Amino acid sequence: MKPFEYITAHSVEEASSALAEYGPEARVLAGGTDVLIELRKKNAATPRVLVDISFINELRKIASNSSTIIMKPLATHTEITQSKPIREFAGLLAMASAAVGSPQIRNRGTVGGNIMNAATCADTVPPLIALGTKVMLKSKSGSRMIDLVDLFVKPYQTVARPEEMLTDIQFSKLSTGTKSSFIKLGRRNALAISRLSVAAILIRDTAGIITEARIVPGAALPVWKRVSEAEQMLVGNKPSKELFTAAGKKVSDVMISYTGRRWSTEYKEPVIAVLVRRALEQCI
Repeated sequence: MKPFEYITAHSVEEASSALAEYGPEARVLAGGTDVLIELRKKNAATPRVLVDISFINELRKIASNSSTIIMKPLATHTEITQSKPIREFAGLLAMASAAVGSPQIRNRGTVGGNIMNAATCADTVPPLIALGTKVMLKSKSGSRMIDLVDLFVKPYQTVARPEEMLTDIQFSKLSTGTKSSFIKLGRRNALAISRLSVAAILIRDTAGIITEARIVPGAALPVWKRVSEAEQMLVGNKPSKELFTAAGKKVSDVMISYTGRRWSTEYKEPVIAVLVRRALEQCI
């Protein structure tokens, strides 16, 4: 690991000042489960300064009101998994956080780091996009709120400016009766990086007809997005294996339209279709 300066920030203002001073030469440290591993790599781009925000208590909360859940970026995956409002009103996010790494990683890793690292395998991002999440980026000169889906440019790159840091993550609670699921496929059943994942939300009326559907695949597209082409196939119909299979095939087709056919397509094409079907089946 190459040498770098280390700054401990004890408030958002201190962190913002450090980022304003060092700009692109600085990097934020939250839980460290991604950043520190990256810095140990032989050819890693080492920042001049590491700004440690892990001591900023105001960035650790998970709160809720009658309609909204507000998370701070230092909320750990364990805290998300154990949060009663999230388990009750955003179950798919609790499922995703429970699937991250090991207990040690979940105790240390943060949702903010999972978002801002922007790795295609990030487990919490598909559920958060399905939930319609908005995030706040703050700098010394001000703050801005954007849709999470608009944060990502490409893998490992976001629209956040060098002097900005993530300070708020918020989304509307799912209504009573809304069903959701998250499925992750890795090379093994634990301590696995996602090869593919799917976040799904279904809302049905009293007759069992699907009135709203949200499907967000992970590690399948260049950046995360809802697959509206598949969602539209579901709305207005009753759930069935045939319907869910068709929706899965549509997601697979959309994936290939973005990525083209490559060496991994032979594997990913049928697998993402099956994962979508299973995620939708879990919702009912």
